[in-house]
Amino acid sequence: MFSRRTEWGLAPNRFTEAVLAAQNAGQEFLDLTISNPTRTGLFYDRAAVLDALRNEKALDYDPQPKGLLSAREAVASYYLHRGERVGAEHVVLTTSTSEGYSYVFRLLADLGAEVLVPKPSYPLFDFLADLQDVKLIPYPLIYDHRWQIDLHSVEQAVSARTAAIVLVHPNNPTGSYVSSQERARLNQLCAEHGISLIVDEVFLDYAHDGSAPRSFVDNAEALTFTLSGLSKISALPQMKLAWIAVTGPQELVREAMARLEVIADTYLSVNAPVQLAAPALLDQRKSIQTQLMSRLRANLCELDRQLSSNPAHSRLDVEGGWYAALRVPATQSDEDLAITLLRECAVLGHPGHFYDFPSDGHLVLSLITERQIFREGISRILSFLKA
Repeated sequence: MFSRRTEWGLAPNRFTEAVLAAQNAGQEFLDLTISNPTRTGLFYDRAAVLDALRNEKALDYDPQPKGLLSAREAVASYYLHRGERVGAEHVVLTTSTSEGYSYVFRLLADLGAEVLVPKPSYPLFDFLADLQDVKLIPYPLIYDHRWQIDLHSVEQAVSARTAAIVLVHPNNPTGSYVSSQERARLNQLCAEHGISLIVDEVFLDYAHDGSAPRSFVDNAEALTFTLSGLSKISALPQMKLAWIAVTGPQELVREAMARLEVIADTYLSVNAPVQLAAPALLDQRKSIQTQLMSRLRANLCELDRQLSSNPAHSRLDVEGGWYAALRVPATQSDEDLAITLLRECAVLGHPGHFYDFPSDGHLVLSLITERQIFREGISRILSFLKA
């Protein structure tokens, strides 16, 4: 009765069962996995956000497949403010980056085509690929004092069936940006084999050193689909506005845009009020990102401070994004460790295998956690591990 593409194992894993049991028992715990910025004590300009949604033009239905021009111009302005250029005519609006992936997979990949994806990385890729009948081929990120793409493995993984290479810039959860050298080699590889880049940049603005890492939105050497949105840029995941920016060789961009427009026209998924509010909602990033950067740095400093007196434990280098990976002695599986910490210390952290870390001994922690919760949570984790 049901399609094979949705034959997932839907039974909860042991970690999920442990979390649900704690919640059902009314247990209070410190959540160091939080990813929803609207519940982390940030200050939002409520009037500006809500007033932006109050627009009489929303009463008129003006179906534009790529999205309203005013919203696409707001996206182009965001990049221009960063010192990068993309024309509004090369932007397609979606409700989320997940939907953006779906559009691009449909555009590039026939049944059984392969898409290369990084590991470790966010586990959502598996579901998106299954729904679009795409086969994922992992390529490793390797760690040697810092994270880097194993370019040799990427080269070995490319085949006649390869449709695209996915980059996450910076990666989630490793927080590593694609270097200029990696970018040059990947562009060369795409040109040699006639494949595209799909670049997820939702955490682009959150470089911990305060720099402004270069976006792929100006990438001209290979057909490139850059995905981002309000969810992380302005910490407004509930507003459901994201985009695909298409750049690269002109002929390929022209063909890609024509086909993407048909795909977008088939769904017309983005609602009018949020499109009309896009300029104001994107403008909220100026306040929100300042708050988030302050918290990210403070929590990372706190983590380092507590680790300084615990030499058996360390964290992996992180350049940007909202997460940090804590490295601990692998005396048990990451899942067992996370369950034990929940039960014994009332602290919730993500086991590294959720993100396909290649070995046990990793916990992934959210740096956007409120500072006092993060401080106490790290203290409990390290005290338990030391004991």
